[in-house]
Amino acid sequence: MPPQSLENPSRLTSSLNEARNDTGRLAFCGPVVLSAITGYSISKVEDEIRAFRQLSPATKPIVRGTYTEEVAAALAHFGYRMDLKQSFMHLPRKERPSIWAWMQKPRSAWVHYILAIHKGKEGHWVLIKGVKLCDTYSEGKWQFVCDGPHKGARIMEVFEVKKALDL
Repeated sequence: MPPQSLENPSRLTSSLNEARNDTGRLAFCGPVVLSAITGYSISKVEDEIRAFRQLSPATKPIVRGTYTEEVAAALAHFGYRMDLKQSFMHLPRKERPSIWAWMQKPRSAWVHYILAIHKGKEGHWVLIKGVKLCDTYSEGKWQFVCDGPHKGARIMEVFEVKKALDL
């Protein structure tokens, strides 16, 4: 394999990376999902989100909440792209599909899907590949969706994540 370029930091990793929390504290959903996709540590992912937010490199506030644009920009930096596949924002919350209902629909078992879901009054990111889910509630480890705490959570948006192909 050719040596890694500093300008292109993306790398090939196994398909089900566990999030690597090297911060010594609780990590929030955006960085956990990004770490599981890319294989990079949560501190490196948080640094990229802070750079997108144009924060001083000297300050390192905890990345608590992330917007879609920040997640997409961090993925792009690491060599991935995130495409909106479905949005349920036009529906009232109670009419949006649950994660369990969405899991019953046909989709690719080989693709990472980032789901923006309702968790209480806030939004939450979860990562699904095949029949497994990864997020902060599983401490960045993969678990079967049927064993997870989010089966009944309502979905706001579904994003498909793939390696960006630089042609």
